[in-house]
This record gives sequence, structure tokens and C-alpha cells, in this order.
Amino acid sequence: MKYIIETDRLRFRRFELSDAEELYKHHQEAELMKWIPNESYQDIAEAEGAIKFYADCVNKNQLPFVLAIELKENDKLIGDTGINEIEGKQGEVEIGYCICEGYQGNGLATEALKAVTDFISSHFEVKTLYGRIMHGNEASVKVMEKCGYNYINEEFGAEDDPYGKGMLIYRLA
Repeated sequence: MKYIIETDRLRFRRFELSDAEELYKHHQEAELMKWIPNESYQDIAEAEGAIKFYADCVNKNQLPFVLAIELKENDKLIGDTGINEIEGKQGEVEIGYCICEGYQGNGLATEALKAVTDFISSHFEVKTLYGRIMHGNEASVKVMEKCGYNYINEEFGAEDDPYGKGMLIYRLA
């Protein structure tokens, strides 16, 4: 297995088709669906389609650049992370990340975001890196702030804000 990024506890790699069932299960978890409802898959076939697309983009080193997050101690897929360009804004990207429920609350999201932020800064021509968080997701706010992202404003009316409460916008300092 070729790892793209490694930290003390995590490995980041290209998604493989064998990850489809686990990816599907992760994105059906209540906690993930609460904060990223537009990222759930209808079925395993849809997860497979996403994996093919993500793997192709990683192979071509193009955006969106989405990686699987694996725990070193047991080689288990525990989440995913990636960046995508902000439409119409050259050099500006948005970062996203998720850690499945069984592994939340022990600093893995912070470790992942720090590693991916460093990787992005050195491998892509990025001028500005943003993170968007739904109101109420205090855990993600803490992760962003620990990783050097600063709150800049709120966005209302976004299509990926199903609750209509607005999104908190963070930018890497």
C-alpha cells in the first residue's frame, strides 16, 4: 500500500474499491450525517463510484483530492479528508475531514487536519485554504482553531446547509 502522508498515529492513502462498504457505513453514522448530510451515500454502489472518482483524481494529482484515513495500529479505515477548489476562485480551496464515531474525541481529527494542511501547502498551488463548519459543531471549531485556522465570517443560504442555520467560515492564518 502506498501511503501519501503519515503521522504518529495515522496514514493517508488513495481510496481502493475494497473500502466501499466501510466508507458507506461511516457516512451513514448519525454523528457524521448530522454535520455533513450531503456527504452520505445512498448505497455501496454510490460509494464505489465516489471511490473511483477520488482515486482517479489522486492518481492525476488534481482536485478534488480526497484521501482515506487509516489508523496505523490496526490498518482500519477511520475517516477521510480532502480539498476541493472554490468555484470561480483560482488558488482558493476548501478542506474537509471526518473521523468515524468510534474514533472521535481523542485528537485524531486535529492530527489529520494538521497533516493534510501541511501536505496541501507543499503540493498544490493554493493561495487560501478555508474550512466551513455548520453552526453547532463545536468539536470541529476546536479542531480548526487548534490547526491555525481563524474564524472570518458566516455564510447563509449555502446549498450544503440543510438546517438553514448558516456556516462558520474559517481561513488558515
